[in-house]
Amino acid sequence: MTTLTQDYQITWEKLPDDYKLPDDPVDNINQPALAAALTESLQLAGKITVNALTPTNYGICATLNGKIVIKAPDWAYIPNIRVEREEVERSYTPQLQGDIPVIVMEFISDTQETEYSIKATYPPGKWFFYERILKVPNYIIFEPDSGSIEMYRLHNTEQYILQEPDENQRCWIAEMNLYLGVWQGTRENRTGKWLRWWDEQGNLLPWGGELAEQERQRAEQERQRAERLAAQLRAAGIEPEV
Repeated sequence: MTTLTQDYQITWEKLPDDYKLPDDPVDNINQPALAAALTESLQLAGKITVNALTPTNYGICATLNGKIVIKAPDWAYIPNIRVEREEVERSYTPQLQGDIPVIVMEFISDTQETEYSIKATYPPGKWFFYERILKVPNYIIFEPDSGSIEMYRLHNTEQYILQEPDENQRCWIAEMNLYLGVWQGTRENRTGKWLRWWDEQGNLLPWGGELAEQERQRAEQERQRAERLAAQLRAAGIEPEV
């Protein structure tokens, strides 16, 4: 499949097996935790199908005028891949191997502001690549320290427009039928701002630890209820069955 944008001829080709991927370290210690938290709550809520991908710092490819371009968003959601998972272990080529991501996220960790780069010349900047080449519908830029979140929505498949959050300070991601917002709390020994999902009714999608705590509280309430009932029976001269 070939399309044209700007001065680029875009083709969707599989990354050669001998292509050496960059081995860049993760920019910030918070990035893996933030990404894992986003994926975990989706999995527990049954929101990730067997053919979906939620890659983290993972190469998404396109070929521009015969030259390979790879960008690795900090987190992305790809609803459907059409190949065996073994074929996308190293990288992913949209159109050829499956859907365009419906959302990509970048967690700001430096002062170079590469997340905002609209550089069109080869190799293009991240913003240009997501907006003009991949045409990802939703682009999120999150600053973990301050909790600042920017959501950009692709307008008329041409350019990103900054979206205002709703009254709850959440952004609606139509393709996922979920809200995305910022939550303050602790997970994995990190206390700070987190990106979280909420469903249409405004219910927070919980993490595994939160589900475990809910179950612990439920069991404790049931134990206390049983103890009160036993005490009432004894007061009435009835020995409760063990």
